[in-house]
Amino acid sequence: MNPRPKPARIMALPKKADFAEAARENIEFFKGWLRKPRQTAAIVPSSRFLAREMVAGIDPDAGRVLELGGGTGAFTRAILSTGLSADKLEVAEINPVFAHGLERQFPDVSILRHRAETISAHVAGEAGTYQCVVSGLPMLAFNQNTQKAILEDAFRLLMPGGVFVQFTYSALSPVGKPVLDQAGLVAVPAGRVLLNIPPATVFHFRRREE
Repeated sequence: MNPRPKPARIMALPKKADFAEAARENIEFFKGWLRKPRQTAAIVPSSRFLAREMVAGIDPDAGRVLELGGGTGAFTRAILSTGLSADKLEVAEINPVFAHGLERQFPDVSILRHRAETISAHVAGEAGTYQCVVSGLPMLAFNQNTQKAILEDAFRLLMPGGVFVQFTYSALSPVGKPVLDQAGLVAVPAGRVLLNIPPATVFHFRRREE
């Protein structure tokens, strides 16, 4: 008796639209890097796998969400894919190329062209009403005073139990213990994403007493 033939393996190829979107995003990313290279630590846009890990804890029925450093929109798309309504999301981006691209892609999302250190003065929501801050900022590129200012301003907005989500290309927290201690925060590794260039680690920053 002949053995039963194995079923043919089906491979789902990306659609032409996916290739077009990826090409557009990479071109836009490169233009943004040329305009403000010191504000862009990555060499390519974040992968959808990293984006998925960054937004894993978002509850569409909970509080507002703030994204810092929207870039070309990889995390913005992932945030909206959780079911969070566009009117509950704000994205801060000071690079004019990236900001313009975000406004074009996400017309219903508020794009804030203001620095992260003082973003709480420009958001629509009130202090304590944000469930999550998703950060695409190059935290390692900032000095300790700037890191502290960004975190303290973000935690003014976060509700009790709220989390600041940050990725880095190292296995270590991009914010050191002295800054964390001064801000009363702890950093906990939440996941390692190998399918990203380079591979990345996601950290959750929370208030120490929580």
